Amino acid sequence: MDVAIVIYEGFTALDATGPFEVLSRLPDVRVRFVASTPGLTAADQPGFGLVAEPLESMERPDVVVVAGGSTTQHHLRDEELLAWLRRVYETSTWTTSVCTGSLLLGAAGLLRGRRATSHWYELESVRCFGAEPTSRRVVEDGKIITAAGVSSGIDMALLVCDRLQGPAYAQAVQLGIEYDPQPPHDAGSVDKAPPEVFRSMQQMMEKYYGPSWAVRRSQASDADFS
Repeated sequence: MDVAIVIYEGFTALDATGPFEVLSRLPDVRVRFVASTPGLTAADQPGFGLVAEPLESMERPDVVVVAGGSTTQHHLRDEELLAWLRRVYETSTWTTSVCTGSLLLGAAGLLRGRRATSHWYELESVRCFGAEPTSRRVVEDGKIITAAGVSSGIDMALLVCDRLQGPAYAQAVQLGIEYDPQPPHDAGSVDKAPPEVFRSMQQMMEKYYGPSWAVRRSQASDADFS
């Protein structure tokens, strides 16, 4: 079984390594990080990177995972990547994304008419690609599974394990990585975080990430995105 995890300069580390940790435990699996520009690929936080192989090294992956990151918007016109996503989707068993990686699936035309999720800051942006934003941690629609922000990639990968090998195997993987989250505060979603925390984080996202894709689209003419 082949698993391709798509990364690019500015990807978020856990978006890629979380699913890797889970999916690498599937039987007879080969997991590879792939990118349009192969080689050492820097994450969006200093001091971390992964070596990516060329996209064409994985021509028929069984599972595709598209990582998100702080630079995802910059790659929405990467025609090499988008064409590859469309091509491998046809033969994949599961095509998935984590966080803002769903925008790349959308840009490839794979989310049209589907329910999908993304990081809360970009959730409404999936509408730009003909998808229905769904505020859930993991959303399965057909053979596409999208996950919300960052850590939800682990949940998504466990669901893929469940679909491929059954509940007992998925539970064994979960136990093997001792995935039993017990954070000190129940503030991991927009609905649960205190309002002041949400406002603070939203301001931080606006400062360091920039406007969401939906906001950018609403503020610009169609010609800017042609």
